[in-house]
Amino acid sequence: MRRHLGAVIGDPELIHTPITMDTTFGSDLELESIEFVALADRLRTEFGARVNFVAFLSEKNVDDMVSLTVGDVVRYVAECVREGAVETKPVG
Repeated sequence: MRRHLGAVIGDPELIHTPITMDTTFGSDLELESIEFVALADRLRTEFGARVNFVAFLSEKNVDDMVSLTVGDVVRYVAECVREGAVETKPVG
């Protein structure tokens, strides 16, 4: 997640931007909607259809978006990847 966020916010090495699980996309990173789109694209490229970040965001209201944390997204991605691994696990 750090790699993706660094690329999206223009600080690839995150030298100037500390990122923790409690970092908010609103007040801490001040992400614009276009940056959310870029993050969604990067997540789709890495994880495929099993991580639908756009659908995840569409369920959020404005207050949710302002208080959304890196940890919220990490947990969402981890859950999607876990569920995808269970669904694609061979039976036998």
